[in-house]
Formats: sequence, C-alpha cells, structure tokens
Amino acid sequence: MKVTYTELKGKQEAGYGVTRWANAQEINASLKQLTDANIYSVPMDEYKKIVSEYYDKKCAKSKAITAEAKEYIPGGVQHNLAFNKPFPMCMVKAEGAYLTDIDGNKYIDFLQAGGPTILGSNYPAVKEEAIKLINECGPVTGLFHEAELLIAKEINKHMPNVEKFRMLGSGTESVMAAIRIARCATKKKRIIKIGGAYHGWSDQMVYGLKVPGTRQFLESHGIPNNIFSVVDEVRPNDCEMLETYLKLNKMRGGTAAVIVEPVGPESGTRPVDWDYNAKVRALCDKYGCLFIFDEVVTGFRVGLGGAQGLFNVKPDLTVFGKIVAGGYPAAGGVGGKRELVNLMAAGVAGGAKKAYVGGTLAANPLSAMAGYVAIKEIAKNNACVKAGLAGNRLTDGLVRLIEAYKLPYVAYNQGSIVHLECTGAMSYDFSSMNILNLLKVLKKKDMIMVRKEAMEHMGAAYMSHGIVTLAGSRLYTSMADTDEIIDEALNRFEDVFKLVKERTVPMEQQVAEYRAKKEAAKEAAAKK
Repeated sequence: MKVTYTELKGKQEAGYGVTRWANAQEINASLKQLTDANIYSVPMDEYKKIVSEYYDKKCAKSKAITAEAKEYIPGGVQHNLAFNKPFPMCMVKAEGAYLTDIDGNKYIDFLQAGGPTILGSNYPAVKEEAIKLINECGPVTGLFHEAELLIAKEINKHMPNVEKFRMLGSGTESVMAAIRIARCATKKKRIIKIGGAYHGWSDQMVYGLKVPGTRQFLESHGIPNNIFSVVDEVRPNDCEMLETYLKLNKMRGGTAAVIVEPVGPESGTRPVDWDYNAKVRALCDKYGCLFIFDEVVTGFRVGLGGAQGLFNVKPDLTVFGKIVAGGYPAAGGVGGKRELVNLMAAGVAGGAKKAYVGGTLAANPLSAMAGYVAIKEIAKNNACVKAGLAGNRLTDGLVRLIEAYKLPYVAYNQGSIVHLECTGAMSYDFSSMNILNLLKVLKKKDMIMVRKEAMEHMGAAYMSHGIVTLAGSRLYTSMADTDEIIDEALNRFEDVFKLVKERTVPMEQQVAEYRAKKEAAKEAAAKK
C-alpha cells in the first residue's frame, strides 16, 4: 500500500522541516500487512557472507576492541544504540554526514547520535565555542554560569509556551521530573502513557515499551509490579480508549498527566493523525490533568518551535533531551508554564511543597553553551527545513526502490525522521483493557524476536554497504545531507535490497529454531 501525504502549507516558510503529513491509517494498515506476511530479509547464507567478507576482514580492529570490551562492559558497549550485529563498531571520527570507524571505513550516518545533531556531527561553530569555553572556564564549576540563562532565553524565544526551563542531564531524568511536577500540581497519582512510546528507562516508564499492549511483560525485568499500579497504557492514536481510561481514573483518584511523543510512539514509529494531539489536549482539559509533550527527539528537529509549534498545540509541560546540549553530553530539561516549572525551583522555594529534582552536572557550562550555540546555528542556517527536505528525498527514493523490488516494506517520514520498516518487528499491537489479552503477547513474544533478529541482519547489511541506521529501521537526516549524499545512500540501499529474499520456512519452524538457539546459548553461558 502506497502511503499518501497531506501537504502542510506554510510550514516550510515558518521554519519547519515537516512539510507533509502521512496518513496514519494507511501506514498502520501497511504495518499490519507487514506483520501478517512472511519475512523478507537478507538470507542467512548472504548474512554469513557479509560477516566473513566485510566484518571479519575489513572491521578487524572493531571486532578485537569490542571483544575485549565484553570483559569489562556488560554486552561490550555502554549504550544500547551502539549494540549491532555481528559485533559493535568502534567509531573514531564523526563529521557532518559521515562516521569513520577504527579500521578506516567511512559511512553515511543516518543515526546522528540518536537524533540530536541536526546540524551534522561535530558542527564547527558549536565545536569552536565548546573549545573556547573549556579553555577559559572548564566544563563544570558547580556554580551558576551565564550559559544557563542564555539557553533558557533562546528556548523561550522559539517556544513561547516554555515560559521557564530547568536543564537536566538526560531525557529520562526530565520525564521523571515532569511526572513529579504533575503529581505535585494536581495532587493526583495516575499517569497515562501511549503504548509503545519511549520516555526513558525510569521504572514507571518501562511499561508498554516498544510494543503496545505488552505492559510490564516485555522489557520491565527487575522492576516490582506494584510500580505500575498507577501507570496506564492506551492504544496509539486512539482517543476513545484514552477517554475510557480518563473516566475510569476519575473514580480512582484522577489522572495527574497524559504524556505523549507528539509525532507518535518511538519517534513516530507508530504514527498519529494530524489532529490527534489537539484531541488529547481537549481531553486533558476536560478531565483536569496535565498534558506533557516529550520533545526529546522532536524539539528543534521538526522545527525551532518543536512539535508544539508544528501542531499548534500548547502542552502544560515539555520534556527536552538530545539537542539541548548541541550533541554534547548531559542533554535534557523540563519547561512549561511558569507556575508549574517553579515547583522544582532550587532552594526552599518559600517553604512550599516542591518536586525535588537534583543533578550535580546538569546545566554545566559546556552543555548549556553548546546547546545555546546549536539552537542559534539551527535558526541561522534553516537547518530543520534542510534536514526535512533531505528526509523527504530519502523517503521517496526508498519507496521507489521498495516498489521496484516488490518488497512488502513500509517507508514514510515526519520530516527528518525517516522510517523504514522491513520486518515488522515492532509493528505488533496488543492494546486492550482486558488483561487476558496478555496471553497473546506471551504467545507471540518469540515471533517478535524472530522478526527482530531479521531486522538486525538488515541493519548489518546496511552498515556493510556504508550506511549507519538506528536498529536498521529508523534514519535521521541532517542539514549535512546534500542531494548527492542522499542519492548515494539510495544506491547503497538498492544494493542491499537486491540481496533480499522471502523466507518461505513456516513461522512456527522459525520460532522453534529460535527457541532452540536461545536454549543452547543459555547452556553455553551456564558452562562458562
């Protein structure tokens, strides 16, 4: 099914990189077809050939250093994004649209550090200011620095709804703070999130992670079940289910906040209708709860006004991450209505009850200055629009290739956030208010993992052809992606698509083989 778009008039002129909006119903129908169909991926013999001829021979230094890292680091890497098959790649240079690994191999970078470097990696103006600050001040003093004020004012300039801004160390911390503010302000406990959404890895948010309807049964190991007693999960893009929970919660003490990723869960992996956020805003007003926008990815990527400016929807609180440090560490923060953000004021705050928030290295001079300069450079260079147009070009090219090679893949974008779903690993939806529906989750869990492994093989194939993606299914474009770079990337994608074949082995057999392999791995680990 080909995805249709509605053109968004005036958005490009207003500095937004999202100039068209995909039909969410069509995408979701296509994703359903993808999960119902056989897997189309790089076949196992081809994958083994890629490993032996590219990774083992041309990435020997990466293989050696990450093998040693496993002795000292769990899994061999310090961040989930860095884990790739057949082994993590060790990068030594990031510049503009490219990454270079320790063996000297160069890649077109569509990971862009997980999204924050919309200017392109290691942007000169930001780097120069960072070096200047380190030379004069050092990266941290433990006390106030002018850059804290500069970045807060710059954010407010572009997002007037963010009347005040408190910088923190990560998106996860910022979500924790926003939820704490909501509970302090409303005196209510319950939080509603959208199934599949990623709001960091704090205990209460590792619920319904990645796949809607999975509640605490997919990723929430090591977290007591009672943590989730005040967290609810609703189906993406479903305002009826949301209102049902809001009504139910009214009898259970009320809802403190509804939190959303405004372009849809997992950075739009599960897209929403254009008017979805406006409808959620109306429901929050109707039931007296706060509306939290998680703009960790969308803030200063979809446009300088963020998703709230794009949709013209005013959240009560906005969560920031990624780009507010310009690609430098310690990126995060919470902003919003003055009276709400004041609830986490430093000091005694006049003796009023407040939401306690810490963070010794939050808003350090280096991160605050880098973020301030990055946002100014984004505005100066119209970076969101350039990155968004690159995203359109990449997506349209991928759609042409998918049609040419008769693949069941789904490609669409929200400006510079591009989605390429090849195996449907994350496209299941088990959303239900009936706890018995979880039996379906448990039954299909290994089927999801089979598709996930196929997705990882696709990611490995892309990288062996000089393309870095996020888990083989998401791509972030930047201002550095010229038409020539995008066209070269499409040539490389085509080389991978030429290798793809349909898996005709019954899914039941694939699941059985996966389970046998998993058990063998457990036994091998136990012997060690």
